[in-house]
Amino acid sequence: MSTPKDSAHDLAAAILPLVGGPANVTSVAHCMTRLRLTLTDPSRADEPSLCALPGVLGVITAGAAWQVVLGPGVVARVTTAFEHLMETGRLAARGAVVREERGRRNATPFKSALRRLAAVFVPLIPALIGCGILAGLGGLLVNAGLLPGLTPALAAVASAFMALIPVFVGVNTAKEFGGTPVLGGAVAAIVVFPGVAKVTAFGVQLSPGQGGVLGALAAALLATRVERWCRGRVPDALDVLLTPAVTVLVAGLGTLYGIMYAAGAVSAAIGTAANWLLATTGAAAGLVLGGLFLPLVMLGLHQALIPIHTTLIDQQGYTVLLPVLAMAGAGQVGAAVAVYVRLRHDTSVGTSLSTSLSTSLSTSLRTTIRSALPAGLLGVGEPLIYGVSLPLGRPFLTACAGGAAGGAFIGFFAMLGDRVGATAIGPSGWALFPLLAGNRGLGVTAAIYAGGLLTGYTVGFAATYAFGGVRAAATAAAATGGVPCDPTPSRSS
Repeated sequence: MSTPKDSAHDLAAAILPLVGGPANVTSVAHCMTRLRLTLTDPSRADEPSLCALPGVLGVITAGAAWQVVLGPGVVARVTTAFEHLMETGRLAARGAVVREERGRRNATPFKSALRRLAAVFVPLIPALIGCGILAGLGGLLVNAGLLPGLTPALAAVASAFMALIPVFVGVNTAKEFGGTPVLGGAVAAIVVFPGVAKVTAFGVQLSPGQGGVLGALAAALLATRVERWCRGRVPDALDVLLTPAVTVLVAGLGTLYGIMYAAGAVSAAIGTAANWLLATTGAAAGLVLGGLFLPLVMLGLHQALIPIHTTLIDQQGYTVLLPVLAMAGAGQVGAAVAVYVRLRHDTSVGTSLSTSLSTSLSTSLRTTIRSALPAGLLGVGEPLIYGVSLPLGRPFLTACAGGAAGGAFIGFFAMLGDRVGATAIGPSGWALFPLLAGNRGLGVTAAIYAGGLLTGYTVGFAATYAFGGVRAAATAAAATGGVPCDPTPSRSS
């Protein structure tokens, strides 16, 4: 019987030749669900064959940047195995040069900025999730009056990372932009150092944490620029002494007397804007945000929202945007269930095709939905997006309608003063319940979020059942060879 490690190695070994082999891959990374590759020559990759691999949930291409959707948990094991295969096959010295050249030719400034933002913040998500769950557990214990001796320890464990998150942002920023990670972290640490309370900038006394993650990001960027400037001018014999000292001094003073003040104003504006948006135009804002989030996920652009979520969590303790955006997954679940019911009961599907072809496609889609639905309920939407709604076409739009309805539901209560937030980013769907927080207590917050999910499920189902065109879409898919990607997990994984 194969182990998860063995199956991950097998899947990585199957993916590597289909993306052109080791010589065609210049960078390897992963996020929560996707293996992210940069290819030297995208034409050498075989997208249809890659898409057909058992265990591959979908493939997203944007020039040299390819994303192979594998799902949570699996992607980390496959990436490790893939990197091992790359190391044994080749890469290393030439990879960085090729990546930089291809990035300049193929990446737009916007895509490049999103990629770099993701590289800074995505590695922080596991810690955000873990600490967020512990914070929620601690809050439950406090409210219930249970284990009073344990709750202070839980609070310390859950809060320590958030208190120092600017340091981690600084380390990742310097690493991504070509600086020394520890110098980026050292300058970013100024943002949270208690001693900044003794410093006055622009006539205002600074406070620890002012500017948050945005200030840390800007501080580390400045440190990287100063360090690179020094490297080209300081004599080699003095580099080890002068470069770190000048970097920390110049970037540190710039952080104290400029960045913290400016980033603090921007962070405050983000928090004010998010609260105002939902409190004033909550239903309309929720309608738009919930309805448009699935296309953002499909394109991988949702990573651009991570700094905003992180800023809100750092500033207010939770992000009010994530529960609204999570409604897109609810609409997707409702749409998938409607497709399943339609295919099960509508015996006229595929009447213009052979009975065996029609039956085969119907069975394949229903199997895909059964396999992907549990992940969808837990907020992992890619299997349903790439395996069901997107290939069928119109059900993707009706799923967006369900997300819009769920977002409007939560936005409506925000207008009434009931804010629903999440203490961490990453999970959605049912998995978000342990991370919920708000201004009306956990019971009210959970009830509103549950109502949004039910609204998204219901509208997504009803819209797809009535207007999804499942029969016509399934017939067209059967005529052209079926659904392009099979998101059914490999039986060996």
